[in-house]
Amino acid sequence: MVDPETLATYDRAGFGASVRRGVRPAVLVVDFTYGFTDPTYPTAADMTAQIEATRVLLEAARSKGVPVIFTTIAYDRGQLTSIAWLQKARGMAALEAGSRLVEIDERLSPRDDESIIVKTGASAFFGTPLASVLAGLQVDTLIVTGATTSGCVRASVVDAVQSGYPTLVPRQCVADRAQGPHDASLFDMNEKYADVIDVDEALAYVRGLPTSTPSDAEVLA
Repeated sequence: MVDPETLATYDRAGFGASVRRGVRPAVLVVDFTYGFTDPTYPTAADMTAQIEATRVLLEAARSKGVPVIFTTIAYDRGQLTSIAWLQKARGMAALEAGSRLVEIDERLSPRDDESIIVKTGASAFFGTPLASVLAGLQVDTLIVTGATTSGCVRASVVDAVQSGYPTLVPRQCVADRAQGPHDASLFDMNEKYADVIDVDEALAYVRGLPTSTPSDAEVLA
């Protein structure tokens, strides 16, 4: 719970306005891979509830033809000694390309026609083709789910709004290793970068969209 004085300070500064909802959203699933979702790994935590909420959201998105894009962090052997981030976040070095840790959690049922963006940093945008993928899909709104709230989710949300995308974060669909950073990041994102909403609101938004069908040009291609 954020104290009233903090809320008043942010309100006085002009933060916390709502973002618009477009008609061509995409769902970005950030790093819901086993290295984050399987608590047998030191880098992970139990994210069962958040995976389930995201699974329901993905079912709704797929039924409406809303694009779903996944990200994973994966390093080759050469990158383990050359990526500066790994000097700080040493545990991430376990996310080696080809290992189970970098696979998308099967509970989300990733499909063959859904993109998986491989990244080596926190943001889904930095050094990846994500911006080009979204532009090609003519996306006008981004719904961000995944892990961790205070790390890769937040970094991706900041870059999303800086790239021109109104961004929504369903709070039940993002997870972290600890409650404090999770709560602080949700507050920060909601005040400055995105609308942090209930998953029911996200579902109502997606289910209220017209069902997308391939255009004539897409069929001919």
